[in-house]
Amino acid sequence: MARQKATDQSREAAERQAREAVAELKKATESLNELRLENRRLVTDSAQTGTILRKTQVLYRELSDTYDKLIKNNEKVLANKTADYQKVAQDLARREAELGELSNNLNKSRGEIDKLAADVKTREARLAELEKALAEKDAAVNALKAKVSNALLAFKASDLQVKVKDGKVYVSLSEQLLFKSGSTKVDPKGQEALTKLAGVLKEQRDVNVVVEGHTDNVAILKGTAGMQDNWDLSVLRATEIARLLTAGGVQPERVTASGRSQYVPVAANDNAANKAMNRRTEIILTPKLDELFQLLDANSQPAK
Repeated sequence: MARQKATDQSREAAERQAREAVAELKKATESLNELRLENRRLVTDSAQTGTILRKTQVLYRELSDTYDKLIKNNEKVLANKTADYQKVAQDLARREAELGELSNNLNKSRGEIDKLAADVKTREARLAELEKALAEKDAAVNALKAKVSNALLAFKASDLQVKVKDGKVYVSLSEQLLFKSGSTKVDPKGQEALTKLAGVLKEQRDVNVVVEGHTDNVAILKGTAGMQDNWDLSVLRATEIARLLTAGGVQPERVTASGRSQYVPVAANDNAANKAMNRRTEIILTPKLDELFQLLDANSQPAK
């Protein structure tokens, strides 16, 4: 039907061109008739009549030639149109086949897109849960830092620092506040600080406590009772602080004591001031993140 319609349209166009050619010829014929009338009116003037007659004859020949060309051109146009129609019909059939194939591919793509959209929606929901959990965790860490800082306001900044790093609260206590050189027993001033810290931590049941002992690179004196090197010194100091925290009310199962010896310095051990900075105990407070880890594990699983 489409090819028939196209053929009809082309035939109508050719016929319209033929009618236009006939109209043009008729117009030319009318012009020729007018010239002939004028020729008769001017027959009295032989000189003018001869000139006009010759012009008229030339014009007539030109019009005749134009008419012949129009007829031939019309026949040529019709022949070309027929060939064009056949080419268009073949192209149309090819495009219909391509359209059918594209339609099948589109249906497949829609199914894949729907599946991907559902997967994205699921992942966005998981991401929102994860962001919420992270925000709650950050809020909990900042709140814990504020409570610990308020409890330890009475101590010098050079002896005690509270900061947040990597989502954890670090309470760094200098050796000067806690211990005499080479000793593992906490001084009264240090005991006061640890008692206040324990008072905060025993109420924070969702916080794990890691006590890390650190030393400088100066070897301990030979013959020091119960110790061979800085490993022993750092571990024994961490253990002593852990005992004081649990004695202050912190649940023992939440507390871990560890010694890092001289191998995690905060400054180069090249002068007395830097060595004093390295001789420290860090109490690392980490909120329990069971819910967050569950969300992370869920997000690592492929969506079903």
